Amino acid sequence: MVSTDMPDFSFEQDAPTPVAGIDEAGRGPWAGPVVAAAVILDPANFPAGLNDSKKLSARKRESLFEELQNCAQIGVGMASVEEIDSLNILQATFLAMQRAVDDLPVKPAYLLIDGNQKPPINLPLKTVTKGDGRSFSIAAASIIAKNHRDSLMRELAQTYPDYGWEKNAGYGTAQHRDALNLVGVTPHHRRSFAPIRKILTQDSSINS
Repeated sequence: MVSTDMPDFSFEQDAPTPVAGIDEAGRGPWAGPVVAAAVILDPANFPAGLNDSKKLSARKRESLFEELQNCAQIGVGMASVEEIDSLNILQATFLAMQRAVDDLPVKPAYLLIDGNQKPPINLPLKTVTKGDGRSFSIAAASIIAKNHRDSLMRELAQTYPDYGWEKNAGYGTAQHRDALNLVGVTPHHRRSFAPIRKILTQDSSINS
């Protein structure tokens, strides 16, 4: 049976206001920053169709992204490849989330965070497993974060066209792997990630 579960405001209703939903995009890719978004929705004025960004078509995500600009309070934060490599991806994600909260035009009273790991943010918060499919605020954050990161990767793809980042957003697809073997590692690759580290180690051994 196909699940018909959809996000709602259940988690928001139990929390002090304003509530910000937080989600990230880009923990798994081999290249590019990790991006987090924090979104405060107005329950009386928000776009229909909010859901986990992974469950939406690119066209629907883009449409909701544009609608959210006009009716929600939004903060976006990033952690760079250098920060990912120096801190590790989890701590860099937490840093991006803190920056997203700091970027909000108002200070939230409570945070709803996708996942099961609590970032060290000095505000009351709740983690929600699979929250992007359960909370409207987290779903909105997932859309903002993914669209923002996808746009960044499309821009990078113009300078580094071999890797297919405009399509794979830095994930380890066959095209991306082939380009790494043929063209090599760019400054935007995460050197702490095993596939990139392996290539750099091989190159080092060949050149030594």
